[in-house]
Amino acid sequence: MSEILLVLLAGTAAGALNSVGGGGTFVALPALVAVGLSPVTANASSTIALVPGAVASGWVYRRELAPVGATSTLALTAISVVGGGLGAALLLTLPAASFDAAVPWLLAFATVVLAFGRRLSRAVSGALGREIGISSRTVLIGQFFLALYGGYFGGAVGILMFALWGIGLGLDTAVSNPMRVTQIAAINLSATALLLVASDALSAPLVLVPMLVGALLGGFTGTHFARRLSDRLLRGIILTTAVTMTVLYFVRG
Repeated sequence: MSEILLVLLAGTAAGALNSVGGGGTFVALPALVAVGLSPVTANASSTIALVPGAVASGWVYRRELAPVGATSTLALTAISVVGGGLGAALLLTLPAASFDAAVPWLLAFATVVLAFGRRLSRAVSGALGREIGISSRTVLIGQFFLALYGGYFGGAVGILMFALWGIGLGLDTAVSNPMRVTQIAAINLSATALLLVASDALSAPLVLVPMLVGALLGGFTGTHFARRLSDRLLRGIILTTAVTMTVLYFVRG
C-alpha cells in the first residue's frame, strides 16, 4: 500500500509540474525505480503514465495556443510525433548509459539559456541593430531533436523547448506554455504507442495505474493553476525546477 501511495503522489506531482513548466520525469522516474523497476522499464513506464496528464493539460489549453513564430502548428506537431516515436525506438535498442551521462550537461545548458537567454538575445539584437528571429526551418529542425530526446528520455524536454523558443524567437514563457504542453503530449503519445507494444512497462500494472491516475489529476489541476501565474512567476518556478534537477543529476552522476 505504501508503494502505491508513493507512486500515486509522485504521479500527481509530476503531472502538475509538467503542466506548470516541465520536469515531471524527474519526480516520476526516481519513484518508479524506488519501487523496484529497472531504469529502462521505469523510463518507459513514466512516459506512458504521464501521457494522460499531458493530454488533459493540452485540452484545457486548447483555446490558448499561440503559434511558434511563423512555424505551422500542424508541421510542428507532425515533427513532434515523428521525433517522439523515433526516440522511443532508440530507448528500446540503444544502451542508456552514454546518454544518461549527457543528461546533466543538457540540463545545465537549458538552465543557463533560460536564465540568461533573453538578456543575450537583447544584447545580440542591439549589436546587430535588429531582432533575432530563427527561421521556421530552424524551429522544425530544433523541434525534431527535442522530440527525439523527449521520446528517448524526456527529462526537461519542456524546459529545452522554452529555451529554444525564447532565445530564438523571443517568446515569453506564459504565452508559449500552452504550445509546449501540446507538443509534449504529441511526443509522449507517439512514444507511448511504441512502448506499449515493445517494452515491458505493462508487466507492473499495480505501479503503472496509480501513477497514471495521479498524473491525470495533477495535469488537469496544475494547468488551471499555471494559467493564473504571471510570466515572471512562471519563469521563476521553471528556473527553480531546472536548477534543482541539474544539481541533483550532477550529484547522482
